[in-house]
Amino acid sequence: MEKEDKLIELRNALRQFIAARDWRQYHTPKNLAMAMIVEAAELVEQFQWMTPEQSQTLTAEQLAAVRDEVADTLIYLVELADVLDIDLIAAAHNKMAKNAQKYPVRSEEANQRVGA
Repeated sequence: MEKEDKLIELRNALRQFIAARDWRQYHTPKNLAMAMIVEAAELVEQFQWMTPEQSQTLTAEQLAAVRDEVADTLIYLVELADVLDIDLIAAAHNKMAKNAQKYPVRSEEANQRVGA
């Protein structure tokens, strides 16, 4: 199954989950954006006070907590995009193209000059 198909499958499952609980009335763009940021903050909290090295070698329990917060953040992002009728895949590709223009690949010579 293509990744885009999996994203559509997730969106459809979320629609059913939300409809079954009559939550659509609460899922305004403002509320969804705020909820997504709360979940993203909970994701950041999982790494609070870790060194960069510690953040790369998580225990199974830590990884499970991070996985849950990543999922929560994704769920709200998918729902926000659905409510606003945004094609996430197309939007991401469009933004990557803009970023490529804004941040072109530097030549090897330029990389050496800045010590990159």
